[in-house]
Amino acid sequence: MSADGLPPLREVIEQHGLAAKKSLGQNFLLDLNLTGKIARAAGDLTQHTVIEVGPGPGGLTRALLLHGARKVVAIERDERCLAALAEISAHYPGRLEIISGDAMKTDFTALVPDGPAKIVANLPYNIGTELLIRWLTAAGWPPFYESMTLMFQREVAQRIVATVGSDAYGRLGILAGWRTEAKIAFDVPPQAFTPPPKVTSSVVHLVPRAEPLPADVRKLGRVTEAAFGQRRKMLRQSLKSLGGERLLETVGIDATRRAETLSIAEFVRLANVV
Repeated sequence: MSADGLPPLREVIEQHGLAAKKSLGQNFLLDLNLTGKIARAAGDLTQHTVIEVGPGPGGLTRALLLHGARKVVAIERDERCLAALAEISAHYPGRLEIISGDAMKTDFTALVPDGPAKIVANLPYNIGTELLIRWLTAAGWPPFYESMTLMFQREVAQRIVATVGSDAYGRLGILAGWRTEAKIAFDVPPQAFTPPPKVTSSVVHLVPRAEPLPADVRKLGRVTEAAFGQRRKMLRQSLKSLGGERLLETVGIDATRRAETLSIAEFVRLANVV
């Protein structure tokens, strides 16, 4: 038995025949010390509903419940995992809600009608970035969540926390830096997973800013996409479709600069005049 009184995860996986599927971007996290570390990185969970995407056999789910989450809402599209999750639910009556479905089609705000929420997840690799962008570009702000504690491939994590002038700085770093304070909490080695991925992973903790610089989220998306779509070119060229030199003149930005030299505030200024 594990610390939570449930069978070890390897046994659960064997019992339910849960080989990880590459098509679903699955890499199961089996080390309970590590899942506990992720749960702790999310802070005090006792007053929160925790949303988890892609729980798989429930390693992180168990850690969240063990560390006192008031309630966990777990969204899983792989029906093979539902029986294993149901066993966890029975062990923690009334504290685990399992939603069988696709996170990409889920209305997350509807999941937490009562009180504060946190998002904590070892996100499936193939949808992680897209989900994060959706959460960062939510229409209403402050958003429905108090924080996000998410696992990504290290390279993606570095892009999320990147600052102006660095090689990893791009659209993701601007959206994350504009609306949240993001930091890498710790790295996770490949051998912690089954099957082990080819890369190191990192856990990123993001806390929404109360008052980000005002900007139209769609326009900011368009400006950053255009600017970094041709990141080696001067802005007058990469932003040609949005007004090029005229646009840059309006906000007093030198047209010969390149995208990675612009601060978040300068991108916001551009978005506000597009």
